[in-house]
Amino acid sequence: MRYSQLFIPTLREVPAEAEIESHKLMIRAGLIRRFASGIYNFLPLGYRVFRKIETIIREEMENQGGQELHMSALIPAEVLKESGRWDVFGPEMFKLKDRSGREFCLGPTHEESFTVSVRNEVRSYKQLPQILYQIQTKFRDEIRPRFGVMRSREFVMKDAYSFDKDTEGLDISYQKMHDAYCAIFDRCGLDYTVVQADSGAMGGSGSEEFMVKSTVGEAAIAYCDACGYAANDEKAQCLELETNLVLSGKAMEKVHTPNVGTIDDLCEFFKCDSSLFAKTLIYKADDQVVAAVLRGDRELNETKLQNLLGCVDLEMADSETIKRVTGADVGFAGPVGLKIRTIADFEVKHMVDFITGANETDYHLNNVNLDDTCIKEYTDIRNIVIGDKCPVCKEPIKMDRGIEVGHIFKLGTKYSDALGCKFLNENGKEKPMIMGSYGIGVARTMAAVIEQNCDDRGIVWPIGVAPYQVIVIPVNIAKKEQLELGEKLYKELKTRGVDVLIDDRKERAGVKFNDADLIGIPIRITVGKLAGEGIVEYKLRKDADRTDVPVEDVVEKVMSNLGL
Repeated sequence: MRYSQLFIPTLREVPAEAEIESHKLMIRAGLIRRFASGIYNFLPLGYRVFRKIETIIREEMENQGGQELHMSALIPAEVLKESGRWDVFGPEMFKLKDRSGREFCLGPTHEESFTVSVRNEVRSYKQLPQILYQIQTKFRDEIRPRFGVMRSREFVMKDAYSFDKDTEGLDISYQKMHDAYCAIFDRCGLDYTVVQADSGAMGGSGSEEFMVKSTVGEAAIAYCDACGYAANDEKAQCLELETNLVLSGKAMEKVHTPNVGTIDDLCEFFKCDSSLFAKTLIYKADDQVVAAVLRGDRELNETKLQNLLGCVDLEMADSETIKRVTGADVGFAGPVGLKIRTIADFEVKHMVDFITGANETDYHLNNVNLDDTCIKEYTDIRNIVIGDKCPVCKEPIKMDRGIEVGHIFKLGTKYSDALGCKFLNENGKEKPMIMGSYGIGVARTMAAVIEQNCDDRGIVWPIGVAPYQVIVIPVNIAKKEQLELGEKLYKELKTRGVDVLIDDRKERAGVKFNDADLIGIPIRITVGKLAGEGIVEYKLRKDADRTDVPVEDVVEKVMSNLGL
């Protein structure tokens, strides 16, 4: 392709709307443009990368027996109501009605669509297993779209679903998808980690996330170098530690603490560390109100609490509810005398002489011990932190941040039971199909590649996903020998099947070099003042070195670098 004919609206200045490097560079390099909040249009250069990632996905999915199809983005409400998920997604789901008043949604995911399709067509064990996939647009009304295509309201996902006759078959299908994902992300040039994850609204018995380590990642990853354990912060298990409780014998006392309602205020008031406090958080879990108690220096893991309670909706209680169940204003709740279900973290079980709210406005209790409280349940409900013991080998845990680019689930019979997706086994008995679900965010993967492959000049695309593999730059197209040699190399590379771009613009050399670096073409061939001697400059985008190469050798050098 000729640069002079391309629609690549590059920008020199960093756009004000962009927060992270991938977002900045995708706009500056002319890959995308914002259309509305959380909605982006892909321009030609960006769409080339997008399609290359899609191609990699298709090839690796088909290598593992996946069959591509295409489901409607418009899903009838009755299908999601049948599975019980119409209300699970809450306000994130785009809901609408047709002219007849029939309810639909714009698909946030497609488990139900695939399950119903297979239910209607597959009847015998002889037709199993099946792995079906699509690359389709999804819609989620994110409360806060951010980071460009990382978290948007319209996005393209590769979602696959496996259907097996038993759990052994599911294990095989799951491993196939695990292997396919590793191959996909390897080919995209990503440095990623596979971590244990929570299944969330998708349901199921187990899941793993493919996380790209990045300082801008929205997810926290807990990992152990000693044994290889890795999990996201929603899933990472905090162990109960053995301790010997030594009570001081001090009597519990009520202390007047006017306007002291936060942990920071309490630390200042009592002149002690936050680990000596037991904070009590009041939550609404569907139609019940519950209390969660944990050490003052810890953060509650709402996913763990929600899984324990088995509720659809979990949210912090409002001030009116808190006043009703505790008798006090916000900030003064405690587990002494509380009349609602109270769940404490394991660490609370080993606290002595601690401080907590008195369930009376402007009062706290000091020297509290477990026998003074109403706590009957102890479990893991907090976020793991650096230095906690690995749940596998007990070595210290490390933490990092990551971008989720892929997620695989063992769904079991959650959807096949709900939607009646059954088959006849070898004995003629009807059984529910065992399902798996497997997703990759295409644009998110693209952004993650940029996050890991960029510098102060622009993007540094890995060969496998670059919009063009090679750029040929005649420095001065007014000079015949430079233009003719550039054109010769361009045509020869095209003939050899190389994805090549020639910068035939009437621009200064500096502009051409800056644009080539910004858009991140992996190989640059500069045809300059030595063109008359049959010498060109050869440079890899990822390296600082430039070398002079005889023109008769340059094509083979390109082919070698491309692995062709």
